[in-house]
Amino acid sequence: MTNEYLLTAEVRTGTGSADSSRLRNENKIPAVLYGGGKDPAHIALDHDPVMHSLENEAFFSNVLSVKLGKKTEKVVLKGVQRHPSKPRILHMDFQRVSAKEKIIMRVPLHFVGEAVAPGVKAQGGLVSHHISDTEVSCLPADLPEFIEVDVSSMSVGDVLHLADLKCPKGVELVGIGADRENTPVVVSIHMPRAAVEEEAVSEEEAEPAPVETGE
Repeated sequence: MTNEYLLTAEVRTGTGSADSSRLRNENKIPAVLYGGGKDPAHIALDHDPVMHSLENEAFFSNVLSVKLGKKTEKVVLKGVQRHPSKPRILHMDFQRVSAKEKIIMRVPLHFVGEAVAPGVKAQGGLVSHHISDTEVSCLPADLPEFIEVDVSSMSVGDVLHLADLKCPKGVELVGIGADRENTPVVVSIHMPRAAVEEEAVSEEEAEPAPVETGE
């Protein structure tokens, strides 16, 4: 983790749809803190600073700090409810974290080395991203902002599976069993469809015509 996010919140004195509507009219976001062996806490956040933070990919895969009065709690973002047609946040869910307990989070994948991959640079292939994020399990201090996917050595026809990814120390991919080749495909390099069709036509034209024989 390299980014630090501090959210200043206030405790909500009421709950329910009426209270949530009031908060939204005051340009605030109703939210809840849960987990960590404590009772859920209903809080409110200023809308605009949070909306700005949500523009950063790292906000979704970092341990955040929520300040409530003189107390600060470490949390991760677990849910965001957005307005269907307006740039507004309607509700947020945060899970408390403990430094000694592993958490499961979705983190984005960052693809690097595409321009120099033999399948692209020398063979004219195209890169296809099949998934854009994945679940990891780790202690909060080890939570990565992203996992790097290096495709610089891939050629046309090569496929990289989820189990092939290299994770930072202390980070494990969730759902990886013994059958590593049957884990989801992350990225592949293939020839453009037009090139494949052109090659097929060329092969057909190159085939010798059948020789007719008299009976």
